[in-house]
Amino acid sequence: MYDWQQLTDLTRNQKISIERVKIIKSGIAIDGDFELPPLAQLSMEDQIFVAAFVKSHGSIKDMEELYSVSYPSIKNRLNRISKAFDFIDLTPADAAGDILEDLEKGNISFDQAIEALKE
Repeated sequence: MYDWQQLTDLTRNQKISIERVKIIKSGIAIDGDFELPPLAQLSMEDQIFVAAFVKSHGSIKDMEELYSVSYPSIKNRLNRISKAFDFIDLTPADAAGDILEDLEKGNISFDQAIEALKE
């Protein structure tokens, strides 16, 4: 079995699709045309960078030390990598607006709305 680093070496960071997936525990194989998840589509170097960033609990200071580069260099790389994850919406939900909308539509009672707003 190849590991992800060998796969990355073999493909030389070219875009690939997976045509067969095997569930190891059950032995079931599925044929199709599967796209790799966004994280797996990053270059090996960027995958390692993301793993190091997660392992450092998101500490840019630790990343500066690990990679011996400045804060702007780390931020620029994070900004470049983050473009691969545009499917993630970081806009905070307007919980109060949603609660009031549910109240207006009659989906929840006044008392339920008050309790939800307290939370």
